[in-house]
Amino acid sequence: MTRFILTPITLCLTFTTIHSTCVANTFVAPQTKAEKGAGNKTAKTDSRSKAKTKSLFNGKDLTGWHVDVPKRDKNPDIKPTFIVRDGKLVSLGSPQGHLITDAKYKNYRLEVEYRFAGKPGNCGVLVHASTPRMLYKMFPKSIEVQMNHRHAGDFWCIGADITVPDMIKRRGPKKNWGVTEGKGRRTLNLTDDSEKPVGDWNTMVIQCVNDEVKVRLNGELVNHGTDCSVSSGQIALQAEGSEVEFRKLLLTPITKLTD
Repeated sequence: MTRFILTPITLCLTFTTIHSTCVANTFVAPQTKAEKGAGNKTAKTDSRSKAKTKSLFNGKDLTGWHVDVPKRDKNPDIKPTFIVRDGKLVSLGSPQGHLITDAKYKNYRLEVEYRFAGKPGNCGVLVHASTPRMLYKMFPKSIEVQMNHRHAGDFWCIGADITVPDMIKRRGPKKNWGVTEGKGRRTLNLTDDSEKPVGDWNTMVIQCVNDEVKVRLNGELVNHGTDCSVSSGQIALQAEGSEVEFRKLLLTPITKLTD
C-alpha cells in the first residue's frame, strides 16, 4: 500500500521495499538498513537492486524538461534547439543553450546512451546545475561532464569546483585554477580513446554521491572527482554546435559509488 503525506515543502512516498524522499523538488535516495550495517556483508550488494530506476525521457516529448536558449529571449520564434525524433531526444547543436530538468537530484547513477548523428563535435552533460547563465551568459552553475569528441569525460568547472588526483598535471598551474571566465576550469580525463566510432552508440555512466562524481565511458573509468563544492541540483544537456542523439537517460538513486 502507498501512503502519501503532503506538506508545503515535503512530499514523502513510503513503499513496502522502497523509501524515497523529495524535499523542495529534490530527489534524495536515503541509505537502506542493509547499508547502514557496516559489518554486514550484504551491505556490499549493489544499492541499485532495491532502487527504482526511472527514465528522464519518455520517448515522446520533453515533459520534465525546460529549454534555456539565450537567443530565444529576443527571438522566441527561432528554430528549436532540442527536439524528439524517431523516439530519440536530439540536441541539434544550435542555437546554443541547455535542456534542463525541472526537478533537482542528489545521490544517483545516470546512464546516458548517445551518439553524434553527423559530424562529431561538442556537447556535454551537466550535473548539480543551478544558477542559470552564470558563465558567459550561457552556462548554468554546474560540473560539466564533457562529451566533446575525443575528450569525453573531461570535467569543466562552471561556478562549482571539483578535485582529482594529479591536479597540476590534469588542470594546469594552480595559480590559474578557477571556476569563472578566463580561469583554468578544465580537468583532463584519464583516457581520450574510450569513445566508439562516430555513428555508434556510446554509454556514459555518471555516479554522483555526496561530494564525489565518477564517470565511466563504454565501461572504462574516465574520471573520478572528490570534494565537489556542490552535491545536488538539476541535470542539463548541452547544445554546443553538434547534433547529438540520446536514446537512453536512466536515473537510479544510489547511496554509494560502485566500481
